[in-house]
Amino acid sequence: MSLDRFLTEVVPVRQKLYRFAFRLLGNEEDAQDIIQDALMKVWGMQEKMAELQNMEAWCMRITRNLALDKIKSRKYRVADELDRAGELPALHQQSPHAVTEQNDVMEKVHVAINALPEKYRTILQLRDIDGHSYQEIADILDIDMNDVKVNLHRARKTVREKLQNLQVYGL
Repeated sequence: MSLDRFLTEVVPVRQKLYRFAFRLLGNEEDAQDIIQDALMKVWGMQEKMAELQNMEAWCMRITRNLALDKIKSRKYRVADELDRAGELPALHQQSPHAVTEQNDVMEKVHVAINALPEKYRTILQLRDIDGHSYQEIADILDIDMNDVKVNLHRARKTVREKLQNLQVYGL
């Protein structure tokens, strides 16, 4: 692979890779380190790139694997990315009561999502937060598209049930 091909096919997806790594790790510095490692790994595997059909999915898979390795090696804890949603500037002023209520709901959603198994959490993030298609998720995670659909359905159902139980029973 030439430098031109690397610059035209890999570098443009760098921000998407960063956002993905950041959501997995919850730490800006670690996400930057993972992206640097991922780009180095992609550059080092130039001979494999000629046979790839989806360069972006391959890069996402490398990023995911490196991030999961970092999580496992340090017993890393996923940070509260949903808690940071409250730090975003509001488009309009809300009452303190509405803000507190919204923060409480977001905290409950965050707890429900973090309680999911890793594969459910990752698929939910890729589909509902990052907006990837089912096929892209299947390519990124190297699983069958039907598995993506089933696991996404189960993840959403689990989160919905936990939130309903909280609402109805306070559990």
